[in-house]
Amino acid sequence: MTTSKIPSRPFDAVLCDLDNVIRFYDTTQLANLERGAGLADGTTERVAFAPEIDLPLLLGAITKQQWVESIVVGLAGQVPEVEARELGTALAKAPFWADEVVVAMLRQVRAHVPLVLVTNATVELEDDLASLGLSDLADHVVSSARVGVAKPDRKIYEIAAQQVGVDMNRCLFVDDRLENVEAAVGLGMTGVHYCGPADLRGLLGFMLDD
Repeated sequence: MTTSKIPSRPFDAVLCDLDNVIRFYDTTQLANLERGAGLADGTTERVAFAPEIDLPLLLGAITKQQWVESIVVGLAGQVPEVEARELGTALAKAPFWADEVVVAMLRQVRAHVPLVLVTNATVELEDDLASLGLSDLADHVVSSARVGVAKPDRKIYEIAAQQVGVDMNRCLFVDDRLENVEAAVGLGMTGVHYCGPADLRGLLGFMLDD
């Protein structure tokens, strides 16, 4: 865990990332397809999550199917088009699940301070949260696809803090990507580079039941 500027007093709001903190994806099928195609594990994700391919999706500028087609183009020369589309589709439709330990902690935290999900996500986010039973998890959800800016752009952090009327220096920001944490810290927030549930319990224990 990497933390910075942890104050001795409680926070007035918790701003938390979604993917790889609360929500996780099962990419088993994708990995099997990659091996069958003779590709190294993670090849499709490296193409798909390159900024020039991923960012338009996260800003709501393209659909998920258009994203898949961009992945197909990005895989050109490595596998035939049909296989590339199968790989892109497997990634786009990968099943996901929520870490119930983290969810339980955040529900307790919300009883004490406002909770905001701050996530680089697609326009399908609301449906995804509903499918996970998490529509009521947070007081507010700030999604890049809805606000038109993505982390680590400072504007998305400002929007999140404004949603709950809390000063930047009274916000705790949690994210699995270090660059996003560093951006939050640069704005005066306390940042936590998330690696596992223990990172949250260590910081938020004063709001959690024994």
